[in-house]
Amino acid sequence: MKAALPLLALALSACVAAPNGPIVDGGPIRQDGLALLGQPTRVGSVVVTPMKLVEDSRCPMNARCVWAGRAIVTTRIDGTGWRETSNLELGKPYATHNLSVQLSSVQPEKVAGQQPPPQAYVFGYSGG
Repeated sequence: MKAALPLLALALSACVAAPNGPIVDGGPIRQDGLALLGQPTRVGSVVVTPMKLVEDSRCPMNARCVWAGRAIVTTRIDGTGWRETSNLELGKPYATHNLSVQLSSVQPEKVAGQQPPPQAYVFGYSGG
């Protein structure tokens, strides 16, 4: 029984409980709606975590494009008592559990001939 206690403590330390809110994996929760991959951030009444950059076909800032392109990020959304993961597209609201969450910004801007590594991206969310 004593051997199980350190394992239980280790398992519980991987979660952060927001007061009266969701239980979130991934460490401290940012409060500004901005996050790196794997970093949770609060957006209204939920906590969102960008998990994976699925697509970044945005038009580079130093190019002319026929199509504006899009950015899609697999995002985990944690509410009180529920968790959901979905692909959110830049600028398009996503409705769930009577609320709306939106991927509202993706930085850095794209530059023709350059593709930043996924770790360099900062994702902005709004709604909640």
